[in-house]
Amino acid sequence: MEDRAKRIIIVGGGFAGLQAAKSLADQDNLQITVIDRRNHHLFQPLLYQVATAGLSPAEIATPIRSVLDQYQNVNVVLDEVLDFDPVQRDVIGQAGRYPFDFLVVAAGAGHSYFGRNEWAGLAPGLKTLEQATEIRRRILLAFEKAEMESDPERQKALLTFAVVGGGPTGIEVAGAIAEISRYTLEKDFRRIDPSRTRVLLIEAGPRILASFHEELSRRAARDLEKMGVQIWTSTRVTDIGEEGVRLGAEFIQARTVIWAAGVEPSVLGKKLVERFGGELDRVGRPIVQSTLELGSETGIFVIGDLAHVLGPKGLPLPGLAPVAMQAGRHVARAIGARLVGRPLPVFSYIDKGQMATIGRKRAVMQWGDIRLGGYIAWLMWLLIHIYYLIGFKNRIFVFFEWAWSYITLRRGARLILDSHR
Repeated sequence: MEDRAKRIIIVGGGFAGLQAAKSLADQDNLQITVIDRRNHHLFQPLLYQVATAGLSPAEIATPIRSVLDQYQNVNVVLDEVLDFDPVQRDVIGQAGRYPFDFLVVAAGAGHSYFGRNEWAGLAPGLKTLEQATEIRRRILLAFEKAEMESDPERQKALLTFAVVGGGPTGIEVAGAIAEISRYTLEKDFRRIDPSRTRVLLIEAGPRILASFHEELSRRAARDLEKMGVQIWTSTRVTDIGEEGVRLGAEFIQARTVIWAAGVEPSVLGKKLVERFGGELDRVGRPIVQSTLELGSETGIFVIGDLAHVLGPKGLPLPGLAPVAMQAGRHVARAIGARLVGRPLPVFSYIDKGQMATIGRKRAVMQWGDIRLGGYIAWLMWLLIHIYYLIGFKNRIFVFFEWAWSYITLRRGARLILDSHR
């Protein structure tokens, strides 16, 4: 009987990958390797706070090594996975090859520009720290340029911000820009009035927050409009240029455009299916079994935003942190079952609800039949997000940063960093 430790490769250090690694680390005779192309775990729900100068990058990111350093059987590798070898059962990275007995792929997703990838440089998305600091640079630089601009039309274009996509990320970014322009920057400039900033939220569907109950969608829209955000629903972006966005026949001059309108799974999902078999859904995610395994007896699991897995209502589960974390814990149980010859358990997702913040004292929350809005929802959003931040230090920093911002209406991370220098 073979007694060497089983080799488990986990691709991705997000919520799903880290949860899988921590849950597996308690099992005997396993050698676990976590591979990620970045050295940090990122708390993506708070990326918009970095993009709008509310938090600094280090307050929502933690080195993966420090998260897993207490587990002696877990190794962390900084590498980019390129492909898979189904014959040798290797993960192929830029720096080397990694043999596996079990493979967990949690490579996540990025933004989709629906075939117009040339828009990426004109309208950055919000999935990484680099994108968040770039958006922050563009937002703050727009106010600085407007302060120096003497032409009223050019000044108006500089103070017009277009956010494409009416999901949680879109409304959070739009609300935060409206908030900082009316409160945070109000006294910082002499020639311009930041409170006259125009913020457009553009949604192709009939309403914002389509995944929420219609009542909460309407409430969020009312709150955003009170903050000065103009909401354009049933409006599709047909082109983006350096001067602004085109919405069908209409062109809006907006020097800063932010993309929050769709996701595209990692290309590793397609490579997995090509190498090991299976099917992709219409957006390119591998369709996994109810056990989260790709095919039967493959020892390959796909979890997190990359996986197409059906929920209790027969619909694909959304790309939320609770889904990813529960899937990570499930995979650890599934691998444990396979090692002792038991049938794999079926993944059963416990719905933790969803929430989105709109601004100071404004948020919406939905959990089953419970629907909340306003200050109570915002307070719950605040506490839950601080609780899920990895690392005690991060929680303390974020708590005091938010407390300071709430009391003073100031934002302390207003640094313009030029990525080209």
